[in-house]
Amino acid sequence: MAADRQDGPAGVPGRGRQTSTALAAFELRPVRVSDAAALASAYRRNEEHLRRWEPLRSELFFTAVGQLDEIERQRDAVDRGLVDAWLLLDGHDVVARLNLNNIVRGVLQSASIGYWVDQEHTGRGIAGALVEFAAHRAGVMGLHRLEAGTLVDNVVSQRVLERAGFERYGLAPRMLFIAGRWQDQVLFQRILHDDPAGPAVP
Repeated sequence: MAADRQDGPAGVPGRGRQTSTALAAFELRPVRVSDAAALASAYRRNEEHLRRWEPLRSELFFTAVGQLDEIERQRDAVDRGLVDAWLLLDGHDVVARLNLNNIVRGVLQSASIGYWVDQEHTGRGIAGALVEFAAHRAGVMGLHRLEAGTLVDNVVSQRVLERAGFERYGLAPRMLFIAGRWQDQVLFQRILHDDPAGPAVP
């Protein structure tokens, strides 16, 4: 995996005590090949919970074989520096998933974040803590900004992002094919710093 540190919950920085404690009972670590069965179980358990916010999934996706295939594809992206992939676990059970996707270097130094939280663990500050952890990871990686998008009616996620310092900056009509149709996305970003973007371009 490309992650250079396996930061645990105790090291997660935050904007308040809720962020520093929301993950304390769990293990936060990079995704492993051995997580395929646990991820399959989590997706089956949360199929209805996530249905509104996700692409249409095949039956294979909800199996250990399907998740192993997904992990292997993601590992290739991680190895190429395009993705940073994390799981939050309670013992052997997946509680939440967090990805920094579409990592771009050069003059942009940006990534987009995506996450979900198990239906039995919502409303406990986990989503906000994961977003703060994503900002921390992005800083460790030297990124300048993070972006995120939500469906127009996903008010809960919009509030999570705004509380984490993200600013709403636009609306992208029919941006993503979610739940079987093209849907608008509300766009957010958080600027992490204004340091130079590395060596000058020749």
